[in-house]
Amino acid sequence: MKKIVEHYRKKGILFRSLKRIPTKELGSRKKVEIYLGVDTKTYYTMIIFIEKKSRILRKEAEEIMLFHDKLEKQIASKILKKYIVIKAPLCSKAKKSMEEKGWKVEEVE
Repeated sequence: MKKIVEHYRKKGILFRSLKRIPTKELGSRKKVEIYLGVDTKTYYTMIIFIEKKSRILRKEAEEIMLFHDKLEKQIASKILKKYIVIKAPLCSKAKKSMEEKGWKVEEVE
């Protein structure tokens, strides 16, 4: 969580609260980190952090984006800001698909 907080603090984005959501609560066994935060304007923000060695293809990206719908149903509220922080090779079609659906994709080294 410290990596995420520092990453967004450098960008000037602060959160009132930030908690990690286990993927098991959303019915998945994927090894991604999901965070639900409330920013200073009291909007819900979802951050998905992916760190792996293999390439992320469009099919996997679609599965990851489904976490947004599941989390909205779980908390019974709308999540306005959606970020994906990726520390892995990313397929250009997957990135384009994510950005078209309103996700802000950030590739980090």
